[in-house]
Amino acid sequence: MKLISWNVNGLRAVLKKNFREVFEALDADIFCVQETKLQAHQLDESVKDIPGYESYWSHCAVKKGYSGVGAWTRTPPKSFSYGIGIPAYDAEGRILEFDFGAFVLFNIYFPNGQMSDARLQYKLDFYRDFFDHANKLKNDGRSLIITGDYNTAHNEIDLKNPQANSNTSGFLRIERDWLDAIEAEGYVDTFRYLYPELVKYSWWSYRSKARERNAGWRIDYFFVTADMIENGLIKEAFIADEIHGSDHCPIGLILETNHV
Repeated sequence: MKLISWNVNGLRAVLKKNFREVFEALDADIFCVQETKLQAHQLDESVKDIPGYESYWSHCAVKKGYSGVGAWTRTPPKSFSYGIGIPAYDAEGRILEFDFGAFVLFNIYFPNGQMSDARLQYKLDFYRDFFDHANKLKNDGRSLIITGDYNTAHNEIDLKNPQANSNTSGFLRIERDWLDAIEAEGYVDTFRYLYPELVKYSWWSYRSKARERNAGWRIDYFFVTADMIENGLIKEAFIADEIHGSDHCPIGLILETNHV
């Protein structure tokens, strides 16, 4: 089973580039997107209804052209929901939750904290409250996959210029501490688990030809609960940095199909 996650930074924009070609080439069983920047009435039927898939969308209710997540899946989930029941987060359309039986999948666009101190606090509160929600499921014995744009590079290996960005939201110690904390609670960064020393990035600024210079950040992740590692469910994780169309590139996770 192949899962893909991609912050498209505007679905309408990437549709004018190469989205359908990328979608078809990646041939995912579940394809998650973040930062769709779409309202429900703006979803083109040719994208919403891709043959062989069902699609699910969460939109920002408080600001048009902002945030938003979506997903296509070949296998319908047993159930799905939008948000986690906290209006301050759910109104921004940042969370989709799917129960596939063998695992619960979250597709999330975590907040960016660079705009202001208030948005940084919002981001930290979001981490706290979302993982409180996730931990209840984990403590009930559920296997979890949590994918999306986390908007934080975890360690120095995960961005080109760590020292220069040590005081920048996205690499602040207080943000990185949250990724330390979730690992301590039994969540595993699948790419770094499989490739502890491989330098690859998933986001590049549009400024200063950052992508041409590969001056990037790895801020998009597939975290899973440790039981999925222990049970041999994780076959491969990858970053498709050869794919353009957004300031992010797609990332992927492949599960052992005989277990799902």
